[in-house]
Amino acid sequence: MSATNQLTAAQRDDLRTIAAMIVPASEEYKVPGADDPAVQADMLATLGRDTALVVQALDHLARLAGKPLASLDPARREAVAQEFRASGGGAAATLVRVVLQCYYRDDRVLRSLGLELRAPFPKGYTLEQGDWSLLDPVKARPPSLRRAT
Repeated sequence: MSATNQLTAAQRDDLRTIAAMIVPASEEYKVPGADDPAVQADMLATLGRDTALVVQALDHLARLAGKPLASLDPARREAVAQEFRASGGGAAATLVRVVLQCYYRDDRVLRSLGLELRAPFPKGYTLEQGDWSLLDPVKARPPSLRRAT
């Protein structure tokens, strides 16, 4: 069952509204917002195991708003979003992660970042070498996890 069938119309509207607040469209970079129909379709198609937490986050958002988020004036919508960030917990973090992962999969966004439209593997991407000595304090710590047997 797809997420389209698991989310109510009101939840899908709130998802689109909060997604636009998380990543608005940019004329400067010529990229859509996360409320773009293609990005939204990707979110709904790939929600999978995150569906329950996203529904929980959307329900919490609806309780805070008292009515559909899209129907609020911009100032009230922003106040609800601030309260949501403070009180949404893991469900809110999952919602934000879902929005961002789908947004940054969009071909238009990848092009604007100068990235090739391809999977990262098998060619991979080259990363500049960093300062590996920054990990020395972590390496010096005693082990905190038990060893697998």
